Amino acid sequence: MYQYQSHDYDLVDQRVGQFRDQVQRRFDGALTEDEFRPLRLMNGLYQEMHAYMMRVAIPYGTLSATQLRQLAHIARTYDRGYGHFTTRQNIQFNWLSLDTSPDILADLAKVEMHAIQSSGNCIRNVTADHFAGAAADEVDDPRIWAEIVRQWSTIHPEFLFLPRKFKIAVSGGGAERAATAVHDIGLRLTRSAEGETGFQVQVGGGMGRTPMLAKIIRNFLPAKDLLSYLEAILRTYNQLGRRDNKYKARIKIMVHELGIETVTDMVEAEWARIRDTALALTDSEILKMRLSFAPPHFKSLSANPAAYLQSLKANREFANWVSSNVHAHRETGYAIVTVSLKSPDLAPGDATAEQMDVVADMAERFGFGEIRVSHEQNLVLPHVAQADLHALWLALSQAGLATANAGLVTDIIACPGLDFCSLASARSIPVAQQITDRFDDIERLHDIGELKIKISGCINACAHHHVGHIGVLGLEKNGEEFYQITVGGSAGDDASIGKILGPAFAADEVADAVEKLIETYLDIRQSAERFVDTIRRVGLDPFKEKLYVAH
Repeated sequence: MYQYQSHDYDLVDQRVGQFRDQVQRRFDGALTEDEFRPLRLMNGLYQEMHAYMMRVAIPYGTLSATQLRQLAHIARTYDRGYGHFTTRQNIQFNWLSLDTSPDILADLAKVEMHAIQSSGNCIRNVTADHFAGAAADEVDDPRIWAEIVRQWSTIHPEFLFLPRKFKIAVSGGGAERAATAVHDIGLRLTRSAEGETGFQVQVGGGMGRTPMLAKIIRNFLPAKDLLSYLEAILRTYNQLGRRDNKYKARIKIMVHELGIETVTDMVEAEWARIRDTALALTDSEILKMRLSFAPPHFKSLSANPAAYLQSLKANREFANWVSSNVHAHRETGYAIVTVSLKSPDLAPGDATAEQMDVVADMAERFGFGEIRVSHEQNLVLPHVAQADLHALWLALSQAGLATANAGLVTDIIACPGLDFCSLASARSIPVAQQITDRFDDIERLHDIGELKIKISGCINACAHHHVGHIGVLGLEKNGEEFYQITVGGSAGDDASIGKILGPAFAADEVADAVEKLIETYLDIRQSAERFVDTIRRVGLDPFKEKLYVAH
């Protein structure tokens, strides 16, 4: 992973010192809350319903074991013993006090971490495929390019005050695991007919009040031109994006109103002007960054060793976990492991300090000390020898981290909702827990198969409910919480926005509604057909009938 250079340390240390002074001035009364608010937000500090919340940046979801242990330390020392991993591959601490917030930033700086640009109308944390550097199907390691984008965008003077927050995602070019279609800019690695590495560039995706899928602005962008093309897009948006109405300020609205052809012409014209400037990446710069992400020293292993196969045969629980949580690796004899943060004991995406320590230990013991955070709010150990999978599973089981549900019904994405967030209209966590309790049967989950449920507590869609196979949106009506259900969404290669089924449900009816949807699917599915595929084949009517005829 990328190692800080002297200028990185200087930047982060200076920011810590600045913020410590700003907090003291706030306590002294030299700064009003209105004056202090933008300063704390620049450092990822929000004032929520019950306490301060800090959002810590985890660039492209990559952590070392040392960094994860430091996050555990922060959870234990400054919070209530846990943290919440988010759909932007970050972590949030929800129960902080203002006076200790500079100390948290100082502790983060010790392990090459910070909270810069985790809030505000700027380029937010660049996200990437959580299987980066390990997936058998990737064109190239997207972390290389995400780090280049991160360095370019950090405190970029031209893009610190955009019309609205701006999100970029980078996919490795195999199966879509970075949700690029619902980002302001989505970059998918690809190769030209001549074998040159580059990107398919999409713009104008996003969720919230007006969910839209991104549109392709360029089918092939040479990798060396990445920064100049991004700069051209951002300059166009910065000039034309609306600043009079925050609900219409995202680039997706600009693309929708002007049309992708007009936007493409404007971007290409700006790019032609700046393409051959200092923004062009040299071969030496790319190589230097590539060396930061050199693969670990893999051993020469045989695929499917006998002891591993015997464990699969002898232990049904282990076999279920492997079926859902273990994925193909590019190196023979290795596997990628998803560590589920979706159990009945905690809210989706939460991990206790003790669990973070366990994952850090397991990463060092079995996985070259690397951890990834997925946009689906789980942790990933990207390089585990197949021969070690059973021992890893046993250790994770003891920590409550071996739920065999990755990609299944109870692998629910949920925002903090009204339990924490001051913007929320309804609670998300209790609804997720009710659904989890209803489907607390691993064999049943595996029979149902892939089914992605996403629950947002408000229209801002932090849990990506628009692209859930089943999406749940919390709403407030006359002081009561109701939940609108959509079906047929996807953030993968088959990206689509879900469609609303009908009237909303009360909180205590959501789990029943989800169960009826799944029962309908099981009754009419064809062999090996996923829930979302059945929706697309038969349409909404059978599901509406099941939900509303007897409702």
